[in-house]
Amino acid sequence: MNIRKLRLHDTDNTLSSEDRDEYEKDYARLIQSPAFRRLQGKSQVFGAGSGDYYRTRLTHSIEVSQIAREVARRLSKTYSFLANNEHPGLMLLPEVVECASLAHDLGHPPFGHKGEEVLDHILRERHGISYEGNAQNFRILMFLEKRAGSERGLDLSAAVLLAINKYPYCLNHPSKMKGVYPMEWAGISYLRDLWGMPDGCSTLEAQLMDLCDDIAYSTHDIEDGIRAGKILLSEDFFQDDWLVDGVVGEIMNDPASMESVQWAKTDLKAMVTRVLEDYYRQWHSVFVQYGRESSRTRREMKARWVSRFASAVGIIDDPKSGWKRVTFVKDGAEDLEMLRIMEILKKVAWVTMIKDFRVQRLQKRSENMLKRLWDSLQHIETGRLILPPDWVQSYERQKEEWPWERLVADYIAGMTDAYAEKVYTELFASRIGSIYERD
Repeated sequence: MNIRKLRLHDTDNTLSSEDRDEYEKDYARLIQSPAFRRLQGKSQVFGAGSGDYYRTRLTHSIEVSQIAREVARRLSKTYSFLANNEHPGLMLLPEVVECASLAHDLGHPPFGHKGEEVLDHILRERHGISYEGNAQNFRILMFLEKRAGSERGLDLSAAVLLAINKYPYCLNHPSKMKGVYPMEWAGISYLRDLWGMPDGCSTLEAQLMDLCDDIAYSTHDIEDGIRAGKILLSEDFFQDDWLVDGVVGEIMNDPASMESVQWAKTDLKAMVTRVLEDYYRQWHSVFVQYGRESSRTRREMKARWVSRFASAVGIIDDPKSGWKRVTFVKDGAEDLEMLRIMEILKKVAWVTMIKDFRVQRLQKRSENMLKRLWDSLQHIETGRLILPPDWVQSYERQKEEWPWERLVADYIAGMTDAYAEKVYTELFASRIGSIYERD
């Protein structure tokens, strides 16, 4: 038995065609799923529908998958141990990383990170449970989505499931803020034990997917910010104390960032200033090179930075865990300088766009909508009257395993931005929905 291709609910592969490789089946199941299609209507940075230029969760996921697949292909040629099949978690198949990248954001609710924040706050405050986007990925993939022959999700292969599992923890542990809900953790834990995965360590495929997500975030979101006029390509803007201090503040208030890239060993403000100045100088050089054409310069800058980051990815031994780690590598050691540069660019996107007062207004509006939607659905006696019948039927079949509030979170989290606004409008505004509309 190939334990990388094992499926939890179809161990003998009797419910799918034998004409394709197992990872090809995973790819087809993912891209043809409603959850994947709905990503086109979920915000990345700018709200879905803000304009046909800006990225959505769908285009972001596709871009991550392209970067990850190409890096996996290069690493497979560079590191000979990957071909030795030493351990199922120490392999890097491009098709597995591609599938994981396509699925990594399925659990995000409408309205981006604000939606996740609101749902988590409601569930923790009122019900003592959490909402977490990475955990919701597995709830979708292992339970909510349906396919022919399966009542339990898409039944993806073990390799793809564990490549999505970048936080290999159960969320019932009080110290863990990210991980997998207990119901789905049973299956993930079974696979990890079967593979002999070290505690707290993720597969190389999961690590690569996660790093390529950061590469995309730190480059593509800046491209969108420049296009939207939120990031101004002028020397004054990049030397502005407001921007420098904002980036420094975001890093210092991010414990994970402070620990992972060892900021304590560097002059943080000086490095932020230097990286911003270097970015502007490079922009100006490319701008002149391409005839002062902003659109072409913007795309060229994005391409160069993606290439710079992607070509620096490597694999090192991790003495702390005794496992291996996918990271930026230079001269056989972790390249902390490159990690810090990427982190600075990620925070530039956050400070200039997410912190923008107009975006904050939209996020406050989104928060109000989600809270009122929740209030309308939170009581089973009245909430079941306004939920689609198939959701109520699903709850009745499974209510011994999960409570009503988890169903409500699943329903709201699955909404696109536009659908959340539609339901809100039907409940609280003057618009009257037709009984013939399909939910």
